[in-house]
Amino acid sequence: MSTATTLERIESFLPERSVRIDELAGPLGLRRAEIGVFRKIYGLDRLRFDPGTGLFDLVLPAARRALAALPQGRRIEYVIYAHTMQTLTPPHIDAARVIRAELGLHEAEAFALTQQACVSSLGAVDLAGELLRAEGRPGAYALMVTGERAYSPKVQLIPNSAIMADAAAACLVTTGGSGDTVRSFLTRTLGEYAAGLDMTREEVQGFGAAYAGVLGDVILAAVREAGLDFADIDLVVPHNVNAVSWRQTIKEMGADPARFFLDNIPLYSHCYASDVFVNYTTLREQGRLVEGRHYVLVSVGLGATFGAMVITHRKGDAR
Repeated sequence: MSTATTLERIESFLPERSVRIDELAGPLGLRRAEIGVFRKIYGLDRLRFDPGTGLFDLVLPAARRALAALPQGRRIEYVIYAHTMQTLTPPHIDAARVIRAELGLHEAEAFALTQQACVSSLGAVDLAGELLRAEGRPGAYALMVTGERAYSPKVQLIPNSAIMADAAAACLVTTGGSGDTVRSFLTRTLGEYAAGLDMTREEVQGFGAAYAGVLGDVILAAVREAGLDFADIDLVVPHNVNAVSWRQTIKEMGADPARFFLDNIPLYSHCYASDVFVNYTTLREQGRLVEGRHYVLVSVGLGATFGAMVITHRKGDAR
């Protein structure tokens, strides 16, 4: 495992402004009854949403805190900006390059990943490890950053599923380091649902019918690929899409609900590609990440990609 991908520092950032979902009913065109469904059935209540926060104001704080863990004399080879929506800036602005410049990482290669939607952040961690191994430079690092704003009703509301919120995260990645060890990463894409928000009613129903079974299978397959049994997993650290989809998945798996961290769903709602890292830092702050125990980071992206990454927590990860 000496060349395994390791997560040396994970940080997240949430705007201070917290709103109840009721306050978004008008802008999102939701009736009171629909807000009631989101609260009572889907488990949403509050979310961080600050229209006055710019994209880079959102992204950079977590990135700067993650960089603080970079050992002296080491350098960042890659800055990878993972986001869900394909378009976040005007065409003449390359967000990944702006982030690189703002962080002073002028010698790093900077690029973005969006192809797996909300799973792109996990995919970017996996890619960072592959690139660092291919380069073969001892002590090289990559910085994965996430963060995007719910800048219009069109991208903030996923009908009958989620209300999107503002958040950002960053992960300092290397190989053979002292942080959390990535044991496996597995994805499955159902291309028949590639239309995402533009799916037909029949496609939406098909996606909904397949969702829990496919997600459960991906989680269990990632655990097996890591050489573990699900009984070895301390917690599943999921995205915050809604509570009902997770209840269905847990039932499909026949698993204990206590092993799935769902506490942040009513607090933060779904934060695009940042969820699993926001939830990770919450667990770390609560002292719930235990040396040597195994965790599964899980997300699903419209399009439709299901992803699961198994990690082993090590105290080398800065706290």
